[in-house]
Amino acid sequence: MNVSRLWRAVLLALLATALQLSGCSSTPSDQAPLSTGEALYKEAREEMDSGNFAAAIKTLARVEGLAAGSLLAQQALLDMAYLNWRLGERAQALSAVERFIKLNPSSPALDYALYLRGLVNFNDNLGLMGSLAGQELSERDQRASRDAWEAFKQLVDRFPDSRYTPDARLRMDYIVNSLAEYEVHVARYYFRRGAYVAAANRAQQAISQFSQTPSVEEALYILIASYDKLEMPGLRDAAERVLRQNFPESEYLTKGLLARKTPWYRF
Repeated sequence: MNVSRLWRAVLLALLATALQLSGCSSTPSDQAPLSTGEALYKEAREEMDSGNFAAAIKTLARVEGLAAGSLLAQQALLDMAYLNWRLGERAQALSAVERFIKLNPSSPALDYALYLRGLVNFNDNLGLMGSLAGQELSERDQRASRDAWEAFKQLVDRFPDSRYTPDARLRMDYIVNSLAEYEVHVARYYFRRGAYVAAANRAQQAISQFSQTPSVEEALYILIASYDKLEMPGLRDAAERVLRQNFPESEYLTKGLLARKTPWYRF
């Protein structure tokens, strides 16, 4: 999906309409900044098309300043956010998209802005080094995941019919599963190091917060094993009953942590 082009046509159409409506009433001095901004935007597009994103960002910043308050300025700001995201400049991308949302709460491209804010945080969790190393998403810093989920949630709630909403829903599910797997990852870490109280606490947290995710099965096993190590047979047996009831064919009951499979999600 080329997320940058889906909204551009809408903004360009609105921009053309706005120019037609304002053409009869504007003075030459009023039109000059916007006209110059349009010329600069054309230059920025050429830089974008040639792959010179860094130069395009600088040109777009000039466009935003010259055409302040116009649809062209909105488009330039979102382009800057998108290009910074493409360059891996998360802080700059977030700054641009947050500024857009604050300045343009009624923009026709607000759904795209929310979607882009989610994408910036979503991809930050699976950076280049993590991807090359085969590192799981859930083993990385979780704050960006939660920020991405919140952005996608706003999009889904405010714009249920947006073209970006179906993809946002899928990414929300992915994030929830990754957060659940993260909790289990930490519980597993504690268990293997003999910190059974901490392991039980994190496993219980995964179960209570992410009860509808696949990670619950392993979390229940870690809870059982931790209570067993802590010599708490009542709690151990109660957890085992829950595991058997919900996962009657669970391999964790016979293989323990050796039953753990490759994570269900991979990019």
